[in-house]
Amino acid sequence: MNNHSLNLYFISPYFIIKKRYKKMKRVKIAISTDSGRVSGHFGRAPEFTFVTIENNEIIKKNVLPNPGHTVGSIPKFVHQQGANFMIAGGMGHRAKVFFNEYGIEVIVGVSGTIDDVIKKIIDGTLEGGESICAPGEGKGYGVEKIHTEADDDHKHHHHDS
Repeated sequence: MNNHSLNLYFISPYFIIKKRYKKMKRVKIAISTDSGRVSGHFGRAPEFTFVTIENNEIIKKNVLPNPGHTVGSIPKFVHQQGANFMIAGGMGHRAKVFFNEYGIEVIVGVSGTIDDVIKKIIDGTLEGGESICAPGEGKGYGVEKIHTEADDDHKHHHHDS
């Protein structure tokens, strides 16, 4: 597997967004959201905030409910909304792969209020980093994951202590 495509921008996310933004003149960003803050567990986030920025101005902002947490459903949903970037507190490896397949760049390790994150994107001070959640850690929080046959293709090994 090509690790380069999964290497998720440990250089400044602002640099990545601005570089692509200059080429596109407009960028649409999805942010996993829980009560007005970045959700630490992207797939279980109750909702997603979509922000369109053009010429350093917010031209559209809307919040949509999580469409349901099944394998690949949220990356498809975010793609259908036209987003170029996905910002979250944490995200698993498989979800990152799905986003990459749709051409959506992922930035994890982000926390704070949605308004502060948007301001940091525009100001050029947004910083990402390591995912702040681990697989299975979000159980009991937010939108429950729906088990499908696709899950059987990717078994996780959990060890009891």
